Amino acid sequence: MQPRVIYVHGNGNKVRPELLKSQWDRALFGRNMAELSRMAYWAPLRHEAPLPDFRPDPLDGGPDETEGTPAPVEWEAPDEFVARTLGEARFEAGGIAPEGVPGADESKDALGNWLRDMTYLADTLAETGETAETRETGPATEPPLEALPLPGPARKAVFRTLVKHTFKDVHAYFFGGAGQAIRDVVEEALEGLDGAPVAVVGHSLGSIVAYEVLAERGREVELFVTVGSPLALTEVRDHLAKVPAVPAGVRAWHNASDLRDLVALNHTLSPAYAPAERVTDLLVTNDSRNHHGITEYLGNPQIREPLRRILNHLA
Repeated sequence: MQPRVIYVHGNGNKVRPELLKSQWDRALFGRNMAELSRMAYWAPLRHEAPLPDFRPDPLDGGPDETEGTPAPVEWEAPDEFVARTLGEARFEAGGIAPEGVPGADESKDALGNWLRDMTYLADTLAETGETAETRETGPATEPPLEALPLPGPARKAVFRTLVKHTFKDVHAYFFGGAGQAIRDVVEEALEGLDGAPVAVVGHSLGSIVAYEVLAERGREVELFVTVGSPLALTEVRDHLAKVPAVPAGVRAWHNASDLRDLVALNHTLSPAYAPAERVTDLLVTNDSRNHHGITEYLGNPQIREPLRRILNHLA
């Protein structure tokens, strides 16, 4: 059977499934892949109607008016990015502690310093090209992030605050009873492919859904790709149905994130998901405005080329 690639989209509402699939196809392969790719489209479970065609997705750094073309992004200096991010968070109740609450100033200072360090480091790596093969991280190497950890309370608070627009979907998945229905969509996308070589690509919350389905099924997968994934976060790992590990059928797992992607926050899976030698953590550059956009991730050569090689080799 011909190889197939299964996409699992992330948080929030999306454009209609045919268009979303086409956008992912074109970002990865430069063309519509027809029956060779499938989109596990679970957005209707949470949203009444799809987004209008080509409306920029605030969660994904959506496309411009030309299909498959990323929206233009103005360059933002590291300090400007930090200031905007902290300004958007506002340290509201339910996020970083507001003014007058003990520890609020310390949390804001720690968060601001961490964001600034990560942003300058990401820009430096992008300028020097180190986010390519020279910055590929695996079980034998420690990523630069480990030397600059965000304190636990601030990390939990910024995660809650900065995904406030998507938290309803995350909450619904883990605590609102929607998890099984969303996983069923991914199960359906995998149906009828027994014997076909498969690659699975999951973005953001979609990476969690794809991971849990693969962990439960044990289905053979040539390559599992997660981008902008929060799977390394302790707060997420604590709520997985199974103990974190590479799903039994997954031959190779590539996990990619931009250091400025605050949905990922923790950028290394290999220490927490055994066997570590099957996991490759990649630091890449994502220049969408929120550094989390799916089109920017899929267009990155470190993400795109392994998928192309697998499909070309197995076709």
